[in-house]
Amino acid sequence: MANAEIGVIGGSGFYSFLEDVTEVEVDTPYGKPSDSLFLGEIAGRRVAFLPRHGRGHHLPPHLINYRANLWALRSVGARQVLGPCAVGGLRAEYGPGTLLVPDQLVDRTKARTQTFYDGRTPVDGKLPKVVHVTFADPYCPEGRAAALAAARGREWEPVDGGTLVVIEGPRFSTRAESRWHAAAGWSVVGMTGHPEAVLARELGLCYTSLTLVTDLDAGAEAGEGVSHEEVLEVFGANVGRLRDVLFDAVAALPADETRDCLCAHALDGVDTGISLP
Repeated sequence: MANAEIGVIGGSGFYSFLEDVTEVEVDTPYGKPSDSLFLGEIAGRRVAFLPRHGRGHHLPPHLINYRANLWALRSVGARQVLGPCAVGGLRAEYGPGTLLVPDQLVDRTKARTQTFYDGRTPVDGKLPKVVHVTFADPYCPEGRAAALAAARGREWEPVDGGTLVVIEGPRFSTRAESRWHAAAGWSVVGMTGHPEAVLARELGLCYTSLTLVTDLDAGAEAGEGVSHEEVLEVFGANVGRLRDVLFDAVAALPADETRDCLCAHALDGVDTGISLP
């Protein structure tokens, strides 16, 4: 199977213009990922792109097979993952077009499988292991530094840090929920950043989120609230420069053999009870 060192979970707009893209179908012990992996090269780095919602954007956030997605990326060699996503701003100053690189995460999902270590007997028949991974700091510090520098290099001043709250979806928040999120001090709200981050940590992968604000969330404005069309319009207007930032971040990520962050050592000394790819 073709190899990659970096994974990008996003839309087809991030890889469709590359030359010599190889499509690779991957199966995992957790089922099929959202789509094939699309392997290409950026600045001498081998990258595997995975459309989070499928190439036709047919998978809603709560039905994405997040475990299969992260497993598939690791199985082709990826050890660092960038996960761009569209979000709503919870503060007036985080309007459409804001790029925020979060450093914290709050989970408000309800029905998503969010661990590989769920106490079920593995496919090899061995007894399962109880595994707890550290998650106090959910994002890779080196990946965040690369993303921030890439944005500044493109003259797109990012917001350095903030809390991404992830809701179940696919509906948007009520005004009361949005005001609650804002009152808690959280920064942006989305539907796909969890459980991607924790699953990456459980596999010893570096994970970095880049959030593009497409709207002010329902409680942060006085209009009719968020619409799907509005989100798509703002995302489409910014996808080109987000792609440029992503590709610059890919080039700036550390080489695998030099990784020495908390993510790279998350499984040190841990008997996971499963055979990782």
